[in-house]
Amino acid sequence: MSIYGMAGHLIRRLNQISTHVFSVRMQEAGIDLTSVQFAALETIRAEPGIDQATVAAKIAYDRATIGGVIDRLEQKNYVKRSVSQRDRRAREVTLSEKGKDILAAAMPVVIDLQNEILGGLTPNERETFLKLAGKAIAAVTDDNTQS
Repeated sequence: MSIYGMAGHLIRRLNQISTHVFSVRMQEAGIDLTSVQFAALETIRAEPGIDQATVAAKIAYDRATIGGVIDRLEQKNYVKRSVSQRDRRAREVTLSEKGKDILAAAMPVVIDLQNEILGGLTPNERETFLKLAGKAIAAVTDDNTQS
């Protein structure tokens, strides 16, 4: 079997393409966000007051480096952090007004670029691809939010 037909290689290439398209489209829109920062902001929007470790888990990002992502979002004034009242060791994160605005501006761009990432697929093939990718992720991670 050739490397070009292996799942790992194809997934890595699709990730490269996805990251590149995201970066280019955000830059064109004048929005200063990486795909990881976008995922973190959307997670924080969905669960205001979420702690950093849970943000990392929900976006499948390393707990050791999520602090740096949150640091950069805080430096951009997109989020606010505070010490948790439930667990003094935890830091809770909420969106600032600027964070809400940037997320609102980014969302249509992100929705539009989905078609570009999977541009070679028909709508039915995209739906099938997303279901199968979610199923594969769930099988490996016990993450049932993907399907």
